[in-house]
Amino acid sequence: MISTRRIAAAVGLAVGVTGLAAPMASAAVAPAPKPLNPIAELDNLAVSEIPTKYQAAVPKVSTQLAGLNRLNSGLDELHQLTDLAAPVTGLLEA
Repeated sequence: MISTRRIAAAVGLAVGVTGLAAPMASAAVAPAPKPLNPIAELDNLAVSEIPTKYQAAVPKVSTQLAGLNRLNSGLDELHQLTDLAAPVTGLLEA
């Protein structure tokens, strides 16, 4: 005959496994959270302490970064042009 302690241990083990498995199962069913966009969060943070009527006057971080990206791409194009012209003008050694 099975002892009472073994039955209690088996029941306790079953309850523990069920308790661990239940949160994992419910987490798998829950919808995934919206991915975090750091630039949008910076935009929100930049105007968080400014009154609503003045928020439109504050330039957004995303707009400023877009301007820097355009400047960087323009400098890259200029660098490519000067690399092509440098051997012709004698600025660099061959």
